[in-house]
Amino acid sequence: MAMLLGIIGGVVLVLCFCSVFLLKWNEVRYRRKGLPPGTMGWPLFGETTEFLKQGPNFMKHQRTRYGSFFKSHILGCPTIVSMDPELNRYILMNESKGLVPGYPQSMLDILGKCNIAAVHGSTHKYMRGALLSIISPTLIKDQHLPKIDEFMRSFLSHWDNRIINLQDKTKEMAFLSSLKQIAGMESSSISHPFMTEFFKLVLGTLSLPIDLPGTNYRRGLQARKNIVSILSQLLDERRVSQETHQDMLGSLMMGRRENRYKLTDEEIIDLIITIMYSGYETVSTTSMMAVKYLHDHPKVLEEMRKEHQHYYYYYLSWLLFPINIILLFDQKFEVVFFLQVIFETSRLATIVNGVLRKTTHDMELNGYLIPKGWRIYVYTREINYDQFLYQDPLTFNPWRWLVGTTTTCCLWEEVGGDKLMKFPRVEAPNGLHIRVSSFTN
Repeated sequence: MAMLLGIIGGVVLVLCFCSVFLLKWNEVRYRRKGLPPGTMGWPLFGETTEFLKQGPNFMKHQRTRYGSFFKSHILGCPTIVSMDPELNRYILMNESKGLVPGYPQSMLDILGKCNIAAVHGSTHKYMRGALLSIISPTLIKDQHLPKIDEFMRSFLSHWDNRIINLQDKTKEMAFLSSLKQIAGMESSSISHPFMTEFFKLVLGTLSLPIDLPGTNYRRGLQARKNIVSILSQLLDERRVSQETHQDMLGSLMMGRRENRYKLTDEEIIDLIITIMYSGYETVSTTSMMAVKYLHDHPKVLEEMRKEHQHYYYYYLSWLLFPINIILLFDQKFEVVFFLQVIFETSRLATIVNGVLRKTTHDMELNGYLIPKGWRIYVYTREINYDQFLYQDPLTFNPWRWLVGTTTTCCLWEEVGGDKLMKFPRVEAPNGLHIRVSSFTN
């Protein structure tokens, strides 16, 4: 027995020694003259686990120890974290001077090497042109908005007198609405296999880029392969049929045939994946949190009900495609209070915590020398809770955005008091359940 305890004690000591050695070795590895203070964590893993699990608390702890500008190693990359508002403004206004978008490697790998966030120069220019050609104000008004309106009416019609998991439903809503804009009539036939893989893809984009079985990164890569296969088959079928399709995919294929822009199949697929990814989480989470905040603040909901009840579906359309705000004002809809609710929801939920940039060469920033290839995390989350900018910053108060004054066809109540998490993604681990019933005057 004594021998066994001695062996166990010896193993523990060896493990402790190895852990200390690895941590020290990794710190020495990144110890360069001119870098800001901070810690780099474990070799390969860095401080990703602490970053993803502790979120804002990790950031506050590091800021307390090292100030508003410190080094770390997160999501597979050595990273400088900036929490200084003035410095963040400078970084974002001088992106062309040695800085380019620096998305996590997991996101670049899973969204594809041809996604618009990963390309630069002339390639970015013509891909951006192709993207803008399918979301012009005319197309939105004549094609996209009617489809969104039709979809939302159908989607919401099945909620009456039911308890639903709002988190699942808003994710489904955002995905299916986007897919309808992209694939039109064919969206119904591919929606189920596409959606299953798409949810895996989303989880993989914010993970440690280590390709091991069972990891979100591996599952995300495999989901991408399956989605590419689905879209490639759809492209081939459309070429064979030679029919004209009034949807985004049809517009991109037509643009290539007419030589307006020369996108390869790979570029078209990556552009489609990026469109769906970029609008999915912000739309679904904002919608869920808006309903949550409205339930918790009856006076706000009542104010919305007072105004323009018959414009309800257009509000949901705005959530699904923010540029529709142009159309709302063109048609002289009184939606000011509705917008205040959206602004306040976006501020308090903080769906986007910051942006990443990458250095293209060694550069001096805030008195420190940042090596080429390092990420700079412009962390903007705390600005939303700054008491000098917002009175009672943790209170949901749409009137703080007062510029003037919007409504719903439904009543709902929360069921179960589900817990919410706000980092690294805003989500309800057990879902957010509500009971829905029709609203009548």
